[in-house]
Amino acid sequence: MQIGKNSVVQFSYTLKDESGDIVEATDEGSPVAYLHGHNNMIPGLEKVLEGKSVGDKVSETLQPADAYGERVEDSIQRVPVKHLQGEKKWKPGMSATVQTDQGNRQVTIVKMGKFMATVDTNHPLAGKVVTFDIEIKDIREATAEEIQHGHAHGAGGHHHG
Repeated sequence: MQIGKNSVVQFSYTLKDESGDIVEATDEGSPVAYLHGHNNMIPGLEKVLEGKSVGDKVSETLQPADAYGERVEDSIQRVPVKHLQGEKKWKPGMSATVQTDQGNRQVTIVKMGKFMATVDTNHPLAGKVVTFDIEIKDIREATAEEIQHGHAHGAGGHHHG
């Protein structure tokens, strides 16, 4: 089976920055899953994975426009500290997750106040060239429910709690 629209794909990956330093990687035996063709993946990766099969290994270097986008200068917002997810104690330079109308968004803390935080809404990897090393672990047809919800369920996917 090849990856195409409405495939649920499980893969493991290593993400490296321009210097070749590892930024993120999946844990051994814990691949991530996504529903192909539903904008759940950065555009450059979805294009590269189209038509691949289980066992395929892909190494792809993506320019910012195909990865996490270009940096938008002065993309600064103030958010209530209670909306920051990921840590108990925050310091400038740390990455946080904030729930928005468009889903979870990764932000970087610029300045902390007692009740409000100033955050940079650019993704921490915005404006950077990144390299993904990917191994396709599993491909299956999505269920009707996954297609309706627009994301993968089960191991490595979205869990409704």
